[in-house]
Amino acid sequence: MEFITRSPQETERLGAALAQYLLPGDVLAYTGDLGAGKTAFTRGLATGLGITDRVTSPTYTVVNEYLSGRLPLFHFDMYRLHSADELFDIGWEDYLTRGGVCAVEWSENVEDALEDPIRVELRKVDDDPKQRVISIEGGRRFADLSL
Repeated sequence: MEFITRSPQETERLGAALAQYLLPGDVLAYTGDLGAGKTAFTRGLATGLGITDRVTSPTYTVVNEYLSGRLPLFHFDMYRLHSADELFDIGWEDYLTRGGVCAVEWSENVEDALEDPIRVELRKVDDDPKQRVISIEGGRRFADLSL
């Protein structure tokens, strides 16, 4: 499925809409350039999961945990990791068993560790700095997803 958002707020709304369909153990594998809206999308996921904490990029911490919603949200940034082995070193398997949702930025850096993720690609549109094209692949349960 492909969506077009025209502002960070619309990107967040799409994330919030997707959150309604998420189940414990779901992994979202994000791809997209710097500034493509991955953290904005995750803020929306958090809102949709009922998380009240402020969502920030985990660039320097590798993972941020948000536990106040209907499901825990584990927000990873793999920009600084170079292999799936490094992901396992930080306890990836433990996160998968905690009954939450794992949102993984720069997922291509740890592709070998991700089994059947929901793929979310965020792309900037050259002629409109606020517009994004967001593709979501991951199964039939998202068939009714809309902004």
